[in-house]
Amino acid sequence: MGSLRVTPEGAAKARARAGGAADTVTQVSSETSQTLDRGLRVLALVGDEPGGLTVTELAGALGVSRAVVYRLLATLHEHGFVRRSSDGRVRLGLALLQVARRVQPLLRDAATPVLRRLAEEVGATAHLTVVDGGEALAVAVVEPSWTDLHVAYRVGSRHRLDRGAAGRAILAGRGDVHDSRYTVTAGELQPGAQGVAAPVLGVPGLEGSIGVVTLGSLDATRLGPRVVRAASDVAAALR
Repeated sequence: MGSLRVTPEGAAKARARAGGAADTVTQVSSETSQTLDRGLRVLALVGDEPGGLTVTELAGALGVSRAVVYRLLATLHEHGFVRRSSDGRVRLGLALLQVARRVQPLLRDAATPVLRRLAEEVGATAHLTVVDGGEALAVAVVEPSWTDLHVAYRVGSRHRLDRGAAGRAILAGRGDVHDSRYTVTAGELQPGAQGVAAPVLGVPGLEGSIGVVTLGSLDATRLGPRVVRAASDVAAALR
């Protein structure tokens, strides 16, 4: 039976081939990551513009050619994440609604223990509200178990961002300098109801707030810091 002998020259060639293969894998991985990054940036850019963006505007924002943008859009369009309107502008596609619906239960699961603790502690209805389509949407609500009267706040309730403590807190959390302080409103959504809310900060892709709503007067100096702490706890649970 013959023996196999590897010469120094053969070993060097084998190492070179292995190194070349590794370089190829690294290059492919880098290109794939870059494509994914650009595709996600396209979705973020289009999502920030309700009126949509043109291919030229996207190319300028990404710093790439129109041909690259067309390739990205072709893939995103195939999966329903973007659509081209008759005016040629690119807008978000309906497939993202399905993704959003799957995210909401995750938000509720993370927020519910914090909301339950807050509601029982202060004796008021606690809620998590997020931005959805330019409106404030209640995605999780917990009512206190020991009070005789409290506000019934339905999951799925919507209102303008500039009305109510929940929406105003979200607006306060926007911008270069995030405002984590609490917001207080009275009678803006329902006569006689008062609310305190604080923004949920530091969770990429989420604009939301934690708040409580009650009938009659409330002690904002007592409730405000507890709402801010609850918003911080929810942010930590989601990160």
